Amino acid sequence: MSDGGETVEDLADLYDNAPCGYVSLSPGGQVVRVNRTLADWLGREPEALLGHSIHELLSFGGKIAFETHLAPLLRLQGHVDEIALDLVDAAGEKIPVIANAAERRGAEGEHLFTRLTVFRAVDRRKFERNLIDARNKAEAQARSQRGALELRDQFMAVLGHDLRNPLAALLSGLRILERGGGLSEREHIVLLEMGRSIDRANRLIDDVMDFARGMLGGGIPVDLTRGRPLGPVLEQVVEEMRAVCPACDFRVDIAIDHPVACDPNRIGQLASNLLANAAAHGTQDRPIQFEARTTESEFRLSVTNEGAPIADAAREHLFEPFFRVQARPSKQGLGLGLFIVNEIARAHGGTMEVESNDRQTRFSFAMPREAQPPSD
Repeated sequence: MSDGGETVEDLADLYDNAPCGYVSLSPGGQVVRVNRTLADWLGREPEALLGHSIHELLSFGGKIAFETHLAPLLRLQGHVDEIALDLVDAAGEKIPVIANAAERRGAEGEHLFTRLTVFRAVDRRKFERNLIDARNKAEAQARSQRGALELRDQFMAVLGHDLRNPLAALLSGLRILERGGGLSEREHIVLLEMGRSIDRANRLIDDVMDFARGMLGGGIPVDLTRGRPLGPVLEQVVEEMRAVCPACDFRVDIAIDHPVACDPNRIGQLASNLLANAAAHGTQDRPIQFEARTTESEFRLSVTNEGAPIADAAREHLFEPFFRVQARPSKQGLGLGLFIVNEIARAHGGTMEVESNDRQTRFSFAMPREAQPPSD
């Protein structure tokens, strides 16, 4: 268009066909607006992306960077600059990008939406990846089977020690600040958000470690010789969930009248993941039923929540790694929880079943009381 002989920029066209990608996200992380440039990179129509979670557009590494770095920094300072991420296009190919993000807040400080500006970084990242690939290839040629095992152990050490130690230090610092008193309401909120981010990072580390063990070591390890009673472990798990989700109404029925040959810590992890899943997807004002009991030959555990049923198409993929059904924003994760649940069940020679209808959704675990790990 023109104005007095001078060209006037078409702002709508500038947004839609900019040399970079634009995307706006709801507070829950859903796409509410995206420009044509980014949609073309992804091989999709802009309208087809609306309402989808940003996690659906990210690679596995991008999901971790978003949850443990970008999102917490946004909550604390309102903006993040130059974060390296990988998007995934419609064909499943990675698109390396550099992203800048900023929150838009209302007059009362409420979070309205998040804006991301995305720049392609193909040449830069390709150079970096070529260097990494060349190094990895040289190392692979020189490594023996012993070297491969050492690499796996180092990977576990990084997750289990080098990442947990600084997180523990941060958590200790938060506790000292909380006990110091004299904090404003805003400072209390910031400390609370920081604590939640640390807890979330620890849970992500646990999930990734278990996933890595399963993929590298032939399954999640269990110790069937542990003598710790199972009942108190499950009761502790429920109490922890009540502390984490005070708004949830957990109805508990635990009747373990016979000994169970299992790894109680792993069964507790299975129960915790199922309860967290029910809290994320169930109707918030309806109770969550938790049952655990023994028979003459079996141990059975189930978690039931009310709410919308799981779609048939989604049910087929529930126990696959990185598969996520839409949950409330505060409950989003990497999609490893149910995968780990199924791996723990398999490691005990047990099975997982899912029943879901318009009234309720129930996840059920059953195993022999004298558990035998699968031979495969």
